[in-house]
Amino acid sequence: MQSLIYAHRGSSGAYAEHTRAAYLQALADGADGVECDVHLSGDRQPVLIHDAAVDRTSNGTGPVASRAVEQLRKLDFSGWKQVPVPAAYGTPAEQFLTLAELLDLLTGAGRRISLAVEFKQPGPFGLDLEDTVLALLKARGWEPETSRLGLITVSFMSFSPESVRQLRRTVPAAFVCQLLADVDDAAIAEAAPLLPPGFDTAGMLNRALAEGEELVSTGEAGIAGPGVEYLRAHPERVAGWAAAGTTIRAWTVDDPADAQAAHRLGVQEFTTNYPRALRSVLAALGRADQAGNG
Repeated sequence: MQSLIYAHRGSSGAYAEHTRAAYLQALADGADGVECDVHLSGDRQPVLIHDAAVDRTSNGTGPVASRAVEQLRKLDFSGWKQVPVPAAYGTPAEQFLTLAELLDLLTGAGRRISLAVEFKQPGPFGLDLEDTVLALLKARGWEPETSRLGLITVSFMSFSPESVRQLRRTVPAAFVCQLLADVDDAAIAEAAPLLPPGFDTAGMLNRALAEGEELVSTGEAGIAGPGVEYLRAHPERVAGWAAAGTTIRAWTVDDPADAQAAHRLGVQEFTTNYPRALRSVLAALGRADQAGNG
């Protein structure tokens, strides 16, 4: 089976994540698909940003949910990367994207391409995030049964089992990915500000992980989305899922050694910041497989 390459937040090794430049570069790099994270803006539009706050990836501060889209557009989301953006990829003011605008970019590519949408939970709007995204897609002609929108095939991802179960009310299992990562200090630090003071964040995350693994094992989620650290820690589990027919979509595979290890475990889909470079690595692994079977 041919490996599929997803550009992680676009070709974010080259340009600032989630920007117009990163996604246009991903298309130029020949990525089979692109990945994005979504939050709702203050005026309830799905926008592309990883964090719940704008601080890390813009020159602004504060929650995404406190700003309307037009306020978000006034922030600089590309300058922090300190990489000049070619004029063909838009001005600095054009780098911020809504999900609707990403769909326009992908449609404009004029070729088959996949889109993986990650829902960031917990969030201030709860499951309205998932419902709003699905409503946007349906309004544009998305067909839930095939998860197709023209030439775009859409899949949906979350670390949250609650989000996955909500998606499964509408979306077939084959297009729903349960993301998986062992709980560490970084995960706790990211989730803690979104929860009430004194909340058992570590306990919640560990319960969610166990539920997520169960959703994969039972087939409720047709795609398993382990991080490379999870692959290293649980190779037998991942290989077992792959052998059982579960699609494995690993993230974030930038190191050739990680790509080789993932390939051995049966990973079919690779999310990376460097899609062009990973294509060369996977092509070499494919040639080695053919030589070994010859």
